[in-house]
Amino acid sequence: MAMAKTTLKLLALGIIAGSGWGQEVLTLDQAISMALENNRTLRSSALEVRKAQDKLNANRTRQFPSINFYALGAQQLQSFDFTLQKGVLGTYSGTGPLPSEDVHLTTPREPTGMFMGRVVQPLSSLIRIRRNLDTLKTGVELAREQTRADRQKVAREVKRVYYALQQVESSMRSTHQTVVLYQELARLTQNYVIQQVALKSDSLEVETRLAKAEQSESLLLDQRTTGQEQLNQLLGRDVLTGFQIQPIADAMDDSFDLAAARQRALEQRPEVRQAKLRQTQAEQDLRAKKAEYIPDLSAEVNSLSFLNFGQFFPKQSNSVGLSVTWEPFDWGRKKHEAAEKQHIVEQARNSQQDAVNSVILDVNDKYRQLRQSRTQLRVTRLSQETALESMRVTKNKFAVESVLLKEVLQVQVSLEQSNSDYQQALLSFWNARAEFERALGEDQ
Repeated sequence: MAMAKTTLKLLALGIIAGSGWGQEVLTLDQAISMALENNRTLRSSALEVRKAQDKLNANRTRQFPSINFYALGAQQLQSFDFTLQKGVLGTYSGTGPLPSEDVHLTTPREPTGMFMGRVVQPLSSLIRIRRNLDTLKTGVELAREQTRADRQKVAREVKRVYYALQQVESSMRSTHQTVVLYQELARLTQNYVIQQVALKSDSLEVETRLAKAEQSESLLLDQRTTGQEQLNQLLGRDVLTGFQIQPIADAMDDSFDLAAARQRALEQRPEVRQAKLRQTQAEQDLRAKKAEYIPDLSAEVNSLSFLNFGQFFPKQSNSVGLSVTWEPFDWGRKKHEAAEKQHIVEQARNSQQDAVNSVILDVNDKYRQLRQSRTQLRVTRLSQETALESMRVTKNKFAVESVLLKEVLQVQVSLEQSNSDYQQALLSFWNARAEFERALGEDQ
């Protein structure tokens, strides 16, 4: 009865594990490509670049003439009173003084209108505007570098989840082999109990180990489902989309030159590029702030029109000229603002050097981790091969009653541990390699 239950459980797990047959096989390169194209976080990051570009384009229009119109319709609350004094227009021999006496003029208190058109072309302020544009251009480059950093972060996360899935599936295969082995041991032990060659406790111990192995297989199945959902989320698609992954590949024997790796990282890492751009932007911002000392000189064309102000009031006034706006005394405001910008420049320089040192330290650390993981992988592979051979020999001896069940179980425990160690070492290698590639600033 116990063996029948065990068989039913294994059949159920086999049906669940086989439910992915016929589904797409998703390679790591395909997963990274899909994530970089569809990931929602990256879409938002790309919008930041477009926002920075739009801000630059908007400020670029400040170099061109501004055209303003102003219209006012109002009810006059009091009249405009004018007095033309006697003779103000001159005295003539034929007519005498004009006017011949004081004339009082009053505008009616009725609705009036005023319209003003103005065209202003900045001149001296173009210096400040163009320096601000340089700052905004650097801001666009900063946004692009941030997008690069976000893309590398997403690719790194995809690799991490993908490698974890590969480890889970590899562990599932190893665990299934363990289940099959315990099934065979359970069958042999049951026969030995019937033949009174083995104790009932031996059979129960094998059954217990078989149940634990089945439980481990079930837990691994849940971990695989969770990992698939996480990967789908990173790929920007329905989290319930089914797929299969490729088996974990063997370790690569490629080698890297540490000095060349440091140089590549300093050239490619987004953090270093961003630090340099922030220093450039801070210096440009300081130059733009100093340009505020220059008076604002503009060329203007103005047109004024008046409606219903009376016959003697001018109907229209047109003019062209230069206007100057200048604040000679600001109580030291511009000086302190420029000093603040100078401090920001110094901070940016310090941050740039810190970024360079951090990248070098990161590359050195990831290089050592990769080297250590490759060495550890070689050790665990040899240990696994030794355990497999010991298991084969011990199982054959147990089949002919040459060794006790306890020895078989001990060898099996050693095999399970060596398999687990090897899978963990293999995953650590690929993770270390992915981290090293990330430390180099490689684009996917």
